[in-house]
Formats: sequence, structure tokens, C-alpha cells
Amino acid sequence: MKPIPKTVERILEALDNAKTICIVGHVRPDGDCVGSQIGLAMALENAGKTVTVWNEDVLPDKLRFLDPDRRFNRPVDGRKFDVVVATDCASFERLGKVANHIADRGLLINIDHHASNTKYGDINWVSPREPSSGELIYDLCGWAGWKITQPMADCLFTAVSTDTGSFQYPVTTPETLETAAHLVERGADLGKICQEVYQSFPLTRVRLLRHVYNKFRLTHDAKTAYFWLKRADYARTGASTEESEGLIDHIRAIEGVVVAIVFEEMEPGMTRISFRSKNDKVNVNEIASLFGGGGHKAAAGARVAGTALGVQRRVLGAVKRALAGRPIS
Repeated sequence: MKPIPKTVERILEALDNAKTICIVGHVRPDGDCVGSQIGLAMALENAGKTVTVWNEDVLPDKLRFLDPDRRFNRPVDGRKFDVVVATDCASFERLGKVANHIADRGLLINIDHHASNTKYGDINWVSPREPSSGELIYDLCGWAGWKITQPMADCLFTAVSTDTGSFQYPVTTPETLETAAHLVERGADLGKICQEVYQSFPLTRVRLLRHVYNKFRLTHDAKTAYFWLKRADYARTGASTEESEGLIDHIRAIEGVVVAIVFEEMEPGMTRISFRSKNDKVNVNEIASLFGGGGHKAAAGARVAGTALGVQRRVLGAVKRALAGRPIS
């Protein structure tokens, strides 16, 4: 076992002294967020704590198998907690509406792996070297002496797998694979996880994917690929916004593409942008930060105000400068 950091000692002391704990995560939760939230909740419940799991958004359909006991809920008024733990959330603002419901608390603990994390907690354990927050929760369980049960193993394996692109992204480390192996030893059901997460999509998502293949564009000598998702596209296909998860990987996989981008209309005048990079020389976290967002070197996002054409022009301009090795601002 790795040496326990002083910050983690403080976290374990705070959790040990707490009776009521709320675990929160970022809006539009992905596999790492959900797996970390529910996995940690199970560990703390097994340690005798009263645990609440909150998120602004509902659990994505493909991740419902991780939560048969329906721990995952939207926030409500009037609750008080000894400790609130935020997992996989780079900023307080990314908690969305949950932030308005956790003011009556003792400590706020921030556990995350994003390099752009703003250190908003009373205790901040931020480790950008880790490819997923799931690995941090796995290590926390080890240091705490909490047994990893089979349902916890499913949660944490899903967290690790999804944030490493099923172990395909270059951020995957030897320690990541060791963690995955240990979770399989503890009962992670690979067949079920693979079926639910990677091989089971509604027809509406396939319609959305058809839109991507019909509408994506290449620019910058085919080094940048991008597409738009408008609200009308969701209405036409019948898809929900959660079904756009992973669509960017289809254009990222095009040979020769270095940067992939999704522009998603959130509301009139507001665009959600997702970036992926396949080259260490193009840091999309820096590009996202230019627009008030953040993330990782190879995967990042932002929300940008402005007209659709104006946002697209500004973002593509920054990407073009990055590809050319010039300052992006």
C-alpha cells in the first residue's frame, strides 16, 4: 500500500468523527462521478455512517445498474450534514443546484483528479496524476481499511474504466491496471459492466450518432474535427442530453485528427464545449481554461456565452493557434 498522505489522514479523521455525510458530484454525471459517489457511499454505510448521495441531474440510464438501492437522488431543502464530500468535481460551480443545498454543514471535503480543480473545499485532496477519481476512492478505502464489496467493485471499476476510455487513453498508468485487477479480484462483473456501459444504447442515441456522422466537419488541414448538437437535434431524434456522452470519441478516432470538439447548445446564447486531444503538444485543458473551463490535458470542457457562430470562431481560432504551437490567448 502506498504511504498515506497527510491530507488523507485529515479526511479519514473527519469521516470517522462524522455521523451524517452527503456525497455530491458534478452536473451531468459520467461513469467516474457516479461510480465514485456510490462506491464511497457504500463504503461509508458499511462503516456505520448515515449517507446521502445528491446530484443535480438524474442517474444516466446506462449507469442505473450501479444503484439498485436508489441512493442517487436530487437535493432537497432542510438537510444538515456533519461532512459533505464532493467527488470528481473540479469547481464548486460544477455542483450546480446541489451547491444551494449543502450550506448547512460542517466540513466540505474535495476529492478529485482534475488539474483545473479550484481547491474549493475545507480539505482538498486533488491528484491530477490519477486518471480517475475512482482510483482515489479505491486508495481511500485501502488506507481506511474498508472492505471493498462486490457492488463497490462494480462502481469503482466502472469509474476507472470510463475515465480512461476503457484503459485506452494515454493517462492510463500501471497503477491503474493494478487497481482494475484488484477490483476484478473483489468481484467486479466485467461482463455486466461491459454490456451496460459500452454495448447497450437506445435507438435514440443511434439516431443522434447518425446526425454526428452526417454533420461533422474537418478543418485545420483535417487536424480538427467538430460537430454541433442543437436542441432541435435532440428533439428530432428523441434523445436525451445524457445520450451525447461518448459521441466525441467517434470523431476523435478519425485518422489524422488531433483535436475533437463538440459544440452543444445549452440554451440561447450559451454553448457547452467538450474537447479531446490525441497529441501531448496540444493541451486542451489550457484551451478550455481560456474560456472559463478546465479538465485534463487530453480532455476538457467549458461553457461559453455568445452567439453560436461567434463561439465557434473563437474556439476554433484558439485550437488553430495551439496546433501551430503559438500562444492561444
